[in-house]
Amino acid sequence: MSNRHSQPYDALIIGAGHNGLVCAAYLARAGRKVLVLERRSVVGGACITEEIAPGYRSSTASYVVSLLLPEIERDLRLAEFGYKVLPRNPSSFTPFEDGRYLLMGPDPALNQREIAKFSGVDAQAFPRYEALLTRIAEHLEPALMDTPPDLLPLPSQWRRRGFLDRLRNLRRGGALYRAMKKLGTDLPEAIEILTGAATPVLDRWFESPELRGTLATDAIIGSFAPPSAPGSGYVLLHHVMGMAGGARGVWGYVEGGMGALTQAMARCAQSLGVEIRCDAQVDEILVENGRATGVRLGDEIVHARQIASNATAHVTFGKLVRAEVLPDDFSRAVHRIDYSSAAVKINLGVGELPRFSCMPERGGAAGPEHRGTIHINALPEQIERAYEDARRGMPSERPVIEMVIPSTVDATLAPDGHHIVNLFVQYAPYAPATGGWDDGLRDAFADRCIDQITRHAPNFAASVLHREVLAPPDLERRFGLTGGNIFQGAMPLHQLFSFRPVPGWSDYATPVEGLFLCGAAAHPGGGVMGACGRNAAQAMLRS
Repeated sequence: MSNRHSQPYDALIIGAGHNGLVCAAYLARAGRKVLVLERRSVVGGACITEEIAPGYRSSTASYVVSLLLPEIERDLRLAEFGYKVLPRNPSSFTPFEDGRYLLMGPDPALNQREIAKFSGVDAQAFPRYEALLTRIAEHLEPALMDTPPDLLPLPSQWRRRGFLDRLRNLRRGGALYRAMKKLGTDLPEAIEILTGAATPVLDRWFESPELRGTLATDAIIGSFAPPSAPGSGYVLLHHVMGMAGGARGVWGYVEGGMGALTQAMARCAQSLGVEIRCDAQVDEILVENGRATGVRLGDEIVHARQIASNATAHVTFGKLVRAEVLPDDFSRAVHRIDYSSAAVKINLGVGELPRFSCMPERGGAAGPEHRGTIHINALPEQIERAYEDARRGMPSERPVIEMVIPSTVDATLAPDGHHIVNLFVQYAPYAPATGGWDDGLRDAFADRCIDQITRHAPNFAASVLHREVLAPPDLERRFGLTGGNIFQGAMPLHQLFSFRPVPGWSDYATPVEGLFLCGAAAHPGGGVMGACGRNAAQAMLRS
């Protein structure tokens, strides 16, 4: 084998997704010599912009931003490197088959007027509901975004802990306790939201199914579970935590698509001296005497003092690290990680905007209904029925669709007069009970989704000129997302916080000395927030 690099790097990052780039940049800011290896020909991971047809540039996987930590924007000077968020106002539009619709956004007066069309009681309750979620988020966000304490370490982890590690763990536990204590009388509801199901929370607050269903869509994003499942309440909170859209809970588009964000991160990292190599497939993480020493790429060896993997735990420990170097209890825990996925991403190029039957005709011009997220089949019973189809192994007959048209506020994405439409669709199993995604199901399901939208916008099906359909196996192949799960592992309670990726290893370290996790496989999990990469860099700098 050749050894291209005689001098080892201080740190080597496997995967140039947004967390890997954040980790690399923070390490380089601290003076470390860093190399990032990316198996694809372009950086960004699942946060990327690609052409689906000449002139049509789409956010291939992730499609909106809010959770990105403000300190990362500031520390990495992302605006200076081309990152720009375009706010969406209104931010949510839900059409119903009876001809009514619900339009919501950052304007409290608009929300009250719109909700009052369905329930005056709900219109009065909604500001109190938002205030509660905001209070919980403001108090818990620092603790939820930082390295969590290890509450139940595995034996293999506890034996390796030194005095300083145990002291840090106690401090983290104290910080969490203080954050929870500050919630005061909100604590019982906070615990329910963090651990329970979204449905009983929403049922207690609101009477109108139109509002409950619209809000419930936030609780199921990327999960193979209905809003009635325990743990779905946490994702409700997720959607009021971010501020990257300009205000708390406001989600925005990135000008130039989501890839413009990771390109800005890459430029920042390179300005700090980070070397980024694309088309660099890592085949093995090399371990000698229990310590990571480098990686193998084909017949090339690259040495590094520390390695951070931005891949899933399944890929990192099941494919890149030899099984015999891992403790048995750790390997068993990794093997149990749930990667259930039921999400399909469909990217479309269209010749005109959808004309919704429930909205005034605007002669093809963009209206408020086009700017934010459009919810299709969002009544509570529709969501539960769609999930039940998938639970039985069938793609949903009437899938739940989140639809965005970013080109209504970002003219850089499509030719004049044309638009990019992104559909995030649930539920569709990774392995259907009958048939397969490569046996015609991919196109049939996309047709079904387009037909569901056309029920509300009669011109929509005829407007579609180009399309790209990414079923769960496609997301796995293209982005290395095990099982097609967009969060690098499902996010029920037993796979969150101190239990992510497995109990005892939530501090980004692994049983292999010098090997860390820096991606969404680690706490706090999925979403374009960058916390995993930042926290991993801090752990590496302490090590």
